Amino acid sequence: MQIYIGADHRGLALKESLKNWLQEAGHEVTDVGPTTVNKDDDYPDYGIQVARAVGEAPKERRGIVICGSGVGMAVVADKVKGVRAGLIHDPRIAEAARRDDNINVLALGADFVDEEQAREVVSAWLTTDFSGKDRHQRRLDKIQRYEHEHSCPCA
Repeated sequence: MQIYIGADHRGLALKESLKNWLQEAGHEVTDVGPTTVNKDDDYPDYGIQVARAVGEAPKERRGIVICGSGVGMAVVADKVKGVRAGLIHDPRIAEAARRDDNINVLALGADFVDEEQAREVVSAWLTTDFSGKDRHQRRLDKIQRYEHEHSCPCA
């Protein structure tokens, strides 16, 4: 599984920790930045990079985006075609989000989860498969149709 990861300055420390932990576990991790603290950076710059990479190959790639609350990153990631992002701080919700909604980008709020909690959430998210149940696929198909019919061709 190829994992793309990015953060703003508030999520940088958690990003670095998760990146190292994921690499030690044998995952292929692509870090889109940042590498140093810049209090003037903007989360959309990193969230869009992660989401675009995932959107290019949503079955082969997943993304993790981190900012202070996680909300901004979830919002920006969901703007990218092919991405289903969720802000999650609980492993049980991570499992449900993968199993039922097949989310491929995980947003975390560095101000609201510590390193251990984040690892538990990421682990649950990475080890849970989409159920493929008819009702869940039907709902995802509706989202995909809407996305296709209403997306900007310039993106």
